[in-house]
Amino acid sequence: MNNRSLEQELKHYFGFDAFKTGQKEIITDVMNGKDVLGILPTGSGKSICYQLPAVLSEGVTVVVSPLVSLMVDQVKALKATGFKRVTAINSFLSPVQKKQLLSQLAHYKLIYVSPEMLQNNIVVEQLQALHISLFVVDEAHCISQWGHEFRTDYLKLAKVIELFNQPTVLALSGTATPEVQEDIISQLGMIHRESHIYPMDKENISFAIEHVEHPNEKLMKIEQLLKDQYAPTMIYFSSRQWAERASGELSKQLSDKRVAFYHGGMEQSDRLLIQQQFMNDQLDIICCTSAFGMGINKKNIRYVIHFHLPTQTESFIQEVGRAGRDGAHSISVVYYSPSDDFLPKKLIQSELPEAGDIQKTLNYLFNLYQAGAKLPADELVQEELELTETQWRFIKYHCHQHHLLNQQAIVFNRDKWKEFYTFLTNQVDNRYKYKMAKFSELMRWVHSQACRRKGLYQPFQNSVKTPDVPCCDYCGFDWRNFSFGQKETVIFQQDWHDRLREIFLQGDKHE
Repeated sequence: MNNRSLEQELKHYFGFDAFKTGQKEIITDVMNGKDVLGILPTGSGKSICYQLPAVLSEGVTVVVSPLVSLMVDQVKALKATGFKRVTAINSFLSPVQKKQLLSQLAHYKLIYVSPEMLQNNIVVEQLQALHISLFVVDEAHCISQWGHEFRTDYLKLAKVIELFNQPTVLALSGTATPEVQEDIISQLGMIHRESHIYPMDKENISFAIEHVEHPNEKLMKIEQLLKDQYAPTMIYFSSRQWAERASGELSKQLSDKRVAFYHGGMEQSDRLLIQQQFMNDQLDIICCTSAFGMGINKKNIRYVIHFHLPTQTESFIQEVGRAGRDGAHSISVVYYSPSDDFLPKKLIQSELPEAGDIQKTLNYLFNLYQAGAKLPADELVQEELELTETQWRFIKYHCHQHHLLNQQAIVFNRDKWKEFYTFLTNQVDNRYKYKMAKFSELMRWVHSQACRRKGLYQPFQNSVKTPDVPCCDYCGFDWRNFSFGQKETVIFQQDWHDRLREIFLQGDKHE
């Protein structure tokens, strides 16, 4: 590294004149080889905390990222700054492209990868051949939020870190209670680390909650709210069907607005195209599930509306935090109806297997063992046992952890299997109670008769900042009569084939 200061390096590589809160402190510790847990508000530039060390260090930085769309966005943004030695190993790559990329990994300084990809032996072997100096877990709350059920490969990252010869570890999140912070530290084995924890409340967001009788009333309210508004808007749904239906209704009723839907059931190429259209102000309103938004660096989102609530306060704060990243006034609106409790509870139940599912799985594994057969592909097991993908991942992870499975081979021990059944049913019960407690916490906030801002943020931090804008409906903000002003016209003439090619980062010399 040359004699330039960190501020000069920041200016040279990224064009910023100064660090935001927490960035320099985290970077300094990372550059000194210290493990770091960093909790910074959504939109505060967490990515700089590893991107600058990646540029400056001699080794390679590996970044674990939860979503393909987020990886693509980050790679594209970095290449736009002139830094070309960045890539992502993801499911968009064909087998030929993947093989070519893995053979060229030594060219790159910064490599994005999913936790699932780090369970691929070939990928891990190729990465082990590099000098990995920094291992980053971006959106590290996913370890706690998703790792225990939906994406259990998050719980295997400590082993991967060990295989990479214990590089410096940086875990970053925008939302983590002390409880979640401890889970992150434990799961990553960050025994000796520095912690940089900063308040997560944003002074430029106003909050409002409106109680209605029926979901259809929500649509009418949203139409009324947005008909004279020209402001980029995200509307969150817990149901794919509702996201599509609302998108269609709003397109009809708000004919001067450009509306689209986005959810995990769409083709990845379609999702990326919608994401880029929204990023480039070609869409005004996006009706989406939680599959959209994580790490999306769109500065001018003015409304984040919740048609449905998520299952926990942390998720709500993450989604709200996508508004107003430019520091300008933005608004969070929740429409709540009495029937809204049903869907989150159903989602929580669908993530966890029932006792009968566990017994049925053990019977199935025993029959395979007696037949001398190995475990079939995941899709076949799910179909045979009528389990969701999440339920099977949960059971399979614990089967491996308790040595009932060794790769695809089944290991039978009568006493161990009995103990396992008791353990796993207790585990399911504990996780269900935990998740329902988190949902109840969010519901208490929705029904409380007190300042929305204080009620939302105080469980996460000791004090809440005085907002720069009207606080909330409880504190007197007349949000229904507020206007964000006139529409900005964006001219865009690029052919959609060229746009997709650009989004997928095709044509690059090293990809």
